[in-house]
Amino acid sequence: MSSFPQGFLWGGALAANQSEGAYQEGGKGLTTVDMIPHGAGRMPVKLGLEKRFQLRDDEFYPSHVAIDFYHRYKEDIALMAEMGFSVFRTSIAWSRLYPNGDEPFPCEAGIAFYRSVFEECKKYNIEPLVTLCHFDVPMHLVTEYGSWRNRKMIDFFTRYARTCFEAFDGLVKYWLTFNEINIMLHSPFSGAGLVFEAGENQDQVKYQAAHHELVASALATKIAHEINPDNQVGCMLAGGNFYPYSCKPEDVWTALEKDRENLFFIDVQARGAYPAYSARVFREKGVVIVKDPGDDEVLKNTVDFVSFSYYASRCASAEMNTNNTSAANVVKSLKNPYLEASDWGWGIDPLGLRITMNMMYDRYQKPLFLVENGLGARDEPDASGEINDDYRIDYLREHIKAMRDAIDDGIPLIGYTTWGCIDLVAASTGEMSKRYGFVYVDRDDEGNGTLARTRKKSFWWYKKVIASNGADLA
Repeated sequence: MSSFPQGFLWGGALAANQSEGAYQEGGKGLTTVDMIPHGAGRMPVKLGLEKRFQLRDDEFYPSHVAIDFYHRYKEDIALMAEMGFSVFRTSIAWSRLYPNGDEPFPCEAGIAFYRSVFEECKKYNIEPLVTLCHFDVPMHLVTEYGSWRNRKMIDFFTRYARTCFEAFDGLVKYWLTFNEINIMLHSPFSGAGLVFEAGENQDQVKYQAAHHELVASALATKIAHEINPDNQVGCMLAGGNFYPYSCKPEDVWTALEKDRENLFFIDVQARGAYPAYSARVFREKGVVIVKDPGDDEVLKNTVDFVSFSYYASRCASAEMNTNNTSAANVVKSLKNPYLEASDWGWGIDPLGLRITMNMMYDRYQKPLFLVENGLGARDEPDASGEINDDYRIDYLREHIKAMRDAIDDGIPLIGYTTWGCIDLVAASTGEMSKRYGFVYVDRDDEGNGTLARTRKKSFWWYKKVIASNGADLA
């Protein structure tokens, strides 16, 4: 039986916008996620179809308190250390450092907070893996500039990135530029702060914004390497291959097109140029990318590694439409009849992880880092307060086996961070009841609860997995 390499990084992941709370403390400004409500009004805002530039008294905003990591990070990092984490993925809230996003100088309180978080990690020999932009654009940049549709965002982002690389030099060496960058095509406001005007070509807006993000990412990668050559910068894909729904050639072609749609961003970030197929895609969608001289040269600053999330594979057919695709995720997919599904309708497919990893390494020839993987489920404490989440253990066990098989296939994998290692607010639905963690947080979908932390059965299982470097999965 093959094993994980020595020095393999085991850990878990959170995001600032889903865990920190304290949405107006420490000088922090409002971000896009702070405007996204829980409930029926959520999806139109996420999709950029409804302008939501003011908070409303009649709605609940899960990010405002989240799980209060801002005040409880020492307790939470101690729990990670107890499990044996060697890596902790988190993100910096852009608006904690630049409340409006366009200030000339950063907020010192924000820098002090994250320095304290990273120092706490280092105390336990936990390596921080830090995302610069994880679904949270300062709202001032949305209202004043139109967010990433505006080229000025490149300068704002690179100033912010440089601040992070300088302020946390020596504490952080693993960086990601944009979380699940391809999600801007599927959830434009939550992904990139985009709101559409009536009648405009939404594809033009999205792909022009994508160009600005891709240039900003390449410049940030260049800056990181200039500040410290030891910095390792990665891109981040919402991963999971599309399977053809049948062997009908039109289904195979549709699946290939759907894969390309998601991989387009990483093709640029990992290869350093727009892929050949993009010319036809843009032509057919009526998209004309406006570039500045030198943009193509900037894009040659490619990432050091490719990180990705993997929860499920997807299915595509030439006949798929809004009536026959699953509403379980913003990335639309047909239901795969060969797979069991989670409580939220996501197909459980460990072999799909191995397939995805092989495809990505074949395509990019760069080390991979699996930075999100997990099972969203309804966890109910029993009469004694225990949470026996054997279903989560089963899910993670089979995906770790698939990861190990991919390593045996010859794929270099840096590490593995399970998503929502401590329960957090679900990005897709805004629910607390969609739980991923090894640690239960006492909070419900309406914001009630003590926020107390409780170790689940999976906590002790993952501790054993880490201690054995993935050898003991029983």
